[in-house]
Amino acid sequence: MKACVIGAGTMGAAIAAHLANAGIPVYLLDVVPDKLTKEEEAKGKTLDDPLVRNRIVNAGFERAKKARPASFFTEDTARLVTLGNTEDNFAWVGEADWVIEAIIEQLEPKRALMARIEAIRKPSAILSTNTSGIPIGSIGEGRSPEFRAHFLGTHFFNPPRYLKLLEVIPTPGTAPEVVSFIADFGERVMGKGVVICKDTPNFIANRLGSISSSFLLDYALKNGYTVEEVDRLTGELIGRPKTASFRLFDLVGLDVAMHVRRNLYEAIPTDESREILLSPPMAKVADTMIERGWLGNKTGQGFYKEVRQAGVKEFWALNLQTFEYQAPTKPRFDSVGKAKDVEPLGKRLKILLDADDRAGRLIRAIVWSGLTYASNRVPEIADDVVSIDSAVRWGFLHEAGPFQIWDMLGVAETLQRIEADGFKVAAWVKDMLAAGYESFYEYQDGRAVGYYDLVTKKRKLLESKASVIILKDYKSSGRLIQKNDGASLVDIGDGMACLEFHTKVNALDQDIMAMAEVALDRVDRDFVGLVIGNNAENFCAGANIAVIALAAQNQLWDQIEATSRVFQGLMMRMRYFHKPVVVAPSGLAIGGGAEVVMAGSRIVAAAESYIGLVEVGVGLVPGGGGCKEMVRRIISPAMQTKNADALPFLTRAFETVGQAKVGTSAEESRALGFLGPCDRIVMNRDHVLAEAKREVLAMIEAGYRPPAPARLYAAGRDALAALNVGVYMFRQGQYISDHDALIGRKLAHILCGGDLSASAWVSEQFFLDLEREAFLSLCGEPKTLERIWHTLQTGKPLRN
Repeated sequence: MKACVIGAGTMGAAIAAHLANAGIPVYLLDVVPDKLTKEEEAKGKTLDDPLVRNRIVNAGFERAKKARPASFFTEDTARLVTLGNTEDNFAWVGEADWVIEAIIEQLEPKRALMARIEAIRKPSAILSTNTSGIPIGSIGEGRSPEFRAHFLGTHFFNPPRYLKLLEVIPTPGTAPEVVSFIADFGERVMGKGVVICKDTPNFIANRLGSISSSFLLDYALKNGYTVEEVDRLTGELIGRPKTASFRLFDLVGLDVAMHVRRNLYEAIPTDESREILLSPPMAKVADTMIERGWLGNKTGQGFYKEVRQAGVKEFWALNLQTFEYQAPTKPRFDSVGKAKDVEPLGKRLKILLDADDRAGRLIRAIVWSGLTYASNRVPEIADDVVSIDSAVRWGFLHEAGPFQIWDMLGVAETLQRIEADGFKVAAWVKDMLAAGYESFYEYQDGRAVGYYDLVTKKRKLLESKASVIILKDYKSSGRLIQKNDGASLVDIGDGMACLEFHTKVNALDQDIMAMAEVALDRVDRDFVGLVIGNNAENFCAGANIAVIALAAQNQLWDQIEATSRVFQGLMMRMRYFHKPVVVAPSGLAIGGGAEVVMAGSRIVAAAESYIGLVEVGVGLVPGGGGCKEMVRRIISPAMQTKNADALPFLTRAFETVGQAKVGTSAEESRALGFLGPCDRIVMNRDHVLAEAKREVLAMIEAGYRPPAPARLYAAGRDALAALNVGVYMFRQGQYISDHDALIGRKLAHILCGGDLSASAWVSEQFFLDLEREAFLSLCGEPKTLERIWHTLQTGKPLRN
């Protein structure tokens, strides 16, 4: 497979980056500039200079490489992208299996490009456009039937690496097998949540998003809400991201947002909510800000502006009446205080919707508006509620889509309230209720298994996929083997058991360790292998440091030492277990979570896995085998080479642990040493458990045997002295504190195998004993306790 992206703007370059993340070689092309910059003129360049001709594509690629959050998994990933221009290198298009157009959002340039592509593409190549608003069919007009059979829309969301949604928009001429291929490729290879859309203006997510955000801004302006009030009420409180509303405007760019609205306004003349897109109060604010260049993050100010007061960074919000920035406040509402800690989302929303304060009124307005607008767009933009809910969740990171929220609130219970407040519910919703269907989805044990189908006017089963394992489903169907408060052991079929953590943030505790021992015992007797993983956002956020702090405060040293010893023993039992133990992390796997990951026979990680040993942040060192694993994975293999110098590898391991480095992707985690060359990375995190299960079966088929006991390289006192010199220099330069230096010396002592008079090859237990001793010693340091309690109270590290 080889891809070609034409257009190296923000989206085009980011799409190319994500194709590279998936391991796909990709050409990235853009136009040749028609004039020199002042810098090029000063250097005597001409328009024929290769660097000048590739200036635009190079600039787009560099922006993608510098993007934060990162577009590429690693720096090496970027090497899969080959840069060129659409004059000198257009022949490359003919090599590509998938050509993606991501040029300027204008119809005629897109049509002209399609004509050029048709003349050179190979017959089997798929062609797609990433347009966000231009009708797909109109872009393909004038092309041959054979071209149109391979042509469709593929609308990625920005940033493509992190936002799961991929809207696939076929035209009447698109071959079904092309749609099926792209849908499968998008989900399996690129890790996307694919929604098949109709070729309607702005498709699904942006159609709903444009109307809902316009309604919110109009309502806020007409009712005197401040920027900070709106963002306090429309973020995580109601199941949406922290960016909420005005922060999202600043992220997207106000000019871009208004351009999308104006285009959509012209494209939907019969939409009953069309006028809200250009409401006079909103247009006045937007025009004033655009005229002043206050476009958002890209211009340094928008609805928020960064201000430094006495060296402290603050974000001041724009007063929407005076257009002056004001010092931050913390808006407070009685209803928010009552609801903010209530779970799940449905219960929290019910409290807020019943409130009669300013918070309740705003939330009622935006929720009622969102529910009714979504209902009135079916079947115009989608034939089913599932597509709309999936597009909203995956495209905007909402906890639930509109129809899922409506079910939480009760469809029949809210309908009368919604209409009493002046919002019009689609007739088909009332027909559904009249037919005896009380919800949009059918639920079993709290999970949706079917949905109301508008075509048949009956329930339709949701598609289940063998590539996705939902542990809740297995447990509700009688597959739960054993459970305690911290973890469950689940039979996932084919002779396989799965150990699932379910504490808060999946922090390790005594219950998890006890269930892990049970899991290994049961697998020893009754199963062919074990998967360790879950469906949570994060695999494991490390040990429960509150328990450690309380034990240290009460000087329960024997308890701390015993717990550390038990955990080390558990990790070693996993590592040398005679049946495959495959660990399947996704999201955070830090501290003790990273140690669990590294103890597996094999790792099958989600691409977005963030693995690291972060204990120094709370004044500790890894105590469950993390340091030993760094020695085993980084230092010892290098020292198998005759006359190798240990210091560069010791330094690498020391910096990884001592700087609490966390991989920003599974690939970067591999580069840091947390994954090995045989460990697998899966792009779609929904597929990780099923792929881990497949890996166990493949290992059994290959005749798995546990590794022989390892011998590890202990560099000894000369190397230790070198590392300690580095710690001393950092302290003298005031880069680190005295307590940082103490931790650094403890860490160096472990990694070097103590102060042995000469280097030696020793057992893993030798290093584990050094780890445990250092961990226990640091637990007794007052400054370590200060760090732990500060982190627990603020969520931030303390430098003391």
